[in-house]
Amino acid sequence: MKALLVCDALRMAVWQRRPKAGLIVHSDLGSQYASKAYRQLLKAHEFIGSMSRKGNCWDNAVAESFFGSLKQERVQWRHYQTRLEAQQDVLNYITMFYNSYRLHSYLGYKSPSQYEAEMVMLKKVA
Repeated sequence: MKALLVCDALRMAVWQRRPKAGLIVHSDLGSQYASKAYRQLLKAHEFIGSMSRKGNCWDNAVAESFFGSLKQERVQWRHYQTRLEAQQDVLNYITMFYNSYRLHSYLGYKSPSQYEAEMVMLKKVA
């Protein structure tokens, strides 16, 4: 995986979600996350980078779980002809399935979209 890919993914997430400064961004120990370009992007948005320690998968359990799901449920079974095809398929998996329909135990067996909608409603009521 290249640094450009993870930088593009972070830019897209920032564009879609508009997170505030101080956001903690979890990742594994991949060289793309330690790259100068990625670290500069985190700094530009005033985000805090968080990497798991070697051999300790619990540091970033949510991120590790996501990447495991992505690999097992989607990427492992695909044979992409181009990088663009892979990027589009992963984006489709994340936006159309993972965030919209897939149930997550850490969210009380709701999808991230369902959970977020409930949080918005709770804020309006409060």
